[in-house]
Amino acid sequence: MNQATQEFIRTHEKDNIFAISLAARSSDEIDYQLAIRQINGRQKIKLKVPTFYNCPHILYPVQLSLEQSSSESTALYKAAHCKGETFVDLTGGFGVDCSFIARNFSHAVYVERNNELCTLASHNFEALGLKQIQVMNSDAEAYLKTMSPVDVLFIDPARRSNTGKKVFRLSDCEPDIGQIYQLLKAKAQRVLIKLSPMLDLSQLMAELKTINEIHIISVDNECKEILLLVDSSLSNDTLIHTINITGEEQQVFSFKSYNESQSTALLATEIGSYLYEPNASILKAGAFKTIGNQYNLKKLHTNTHLYTSDALLPHFPGRIFKVDAVSGTSKADIKTLKNTVPKANVSVRNYPQSVEAFRQKTGIREGGNVYLFACKTADERLAVIQCSRVKKKE
Repeated sequence: MNQATQEFIRTHEKDNIFAISLAARSSDEIDYQLAIRQINGRQKIKLKVPTFYNCPHILYPVQLSLEQSSSESTALYKAAHCKGETFVDLTGGFGVDCSFIARNFSHAVYVERNNELCTLASHNFEALGLKQIQVMNSDAEAYLKTMSPVDVLFIDPARRSNTGKKVFRLSDCEPDIGQIYQLLKAKAQRVLIKLSPMLDLSQLMAELKTINEIHIISVDNECKEILLLVDSSLSNDTLIHTINITGEEQQVFSFKSYNESQSTALLATEIGSYLYEPNASILKAGAFKTIGNQYNLKKLHTNTHLYTSDALLPHFPGRIFKVDAVSGTSKADIKTLKNTVPKANVSVRNYPQSVEAFRQKTGIREGGNVYLFACKTADERLAVIQCSRVKKKE
């Protein structure tokens, strides 16, 4: 990248990428195609991976590789569970996970079948001062078969079909983890497998059987990834960790896989002073009974994953609301609700209408500081719970 191209990137870094593309003209000095890709990369990565953004010499790949890469917060979480002498990342991609995990090892290998990504990774690892990482342009399965055993193996199989559609089964991923699972375990003391949050946990446990830990990671209450941890030194009873990363805070709730099936939910006969909504990771884990029992909360209905109590529990891993009013769903109730609450944040739980249908019926606009939960209660009645958000610092 010559000086003129670098200067163009610095000058237009905050500009609209489409406007830059339209205005680009043929030039012997500026490589516009490269410049536009770098500007797009820096815009996309600024908040997602600040460490890369703050390194001015990082080069960026095509859009799809950027979208599929981990965020810095999730990469740091994975790195906290990986330590040793030797590490191999079998599906390197843009190299975000590898760059953070490799810091905990004396020697690391980045494996990637795409030659251009390998070239970028070599440059970027050097720019980041990560001299312990060796870049290998190879297919994951081919490298796995011939590699020497290491302390930690990491693999993030591709989760898109040839047509670009997202896939939801383990067997649809590439490589097929089920087919190479035993070999992965034979090649490392600890294996970490990153998977789509769309995959079904019970299906994963049935198919792979010997998963020691499952980590379900959300960022700002949006489920981002499932991380399987396989380590023969850990218990065979699968431990499920739910994590919600919000800024510098981590909401963590853990339980054994059999806890949920052996638990009985306490159902609420009435709605208390506070309403509790578990975070996205807990809901993905299906810890519907376990979370209520752990915090001594009562569930609104077997299939309504909301909980209530008269006590304020500020450390609950999810959103907390102060219950201001509870109404039914008759015509008179809806009319009163519309008159008193013209604008609100609406959620439906175990309710026969969608949010859009509820808004259409009530005429309530979106927004404001009022929260409405339309749901079914333990006595099989439909209710609308009017709430205000409780901030954790209170």
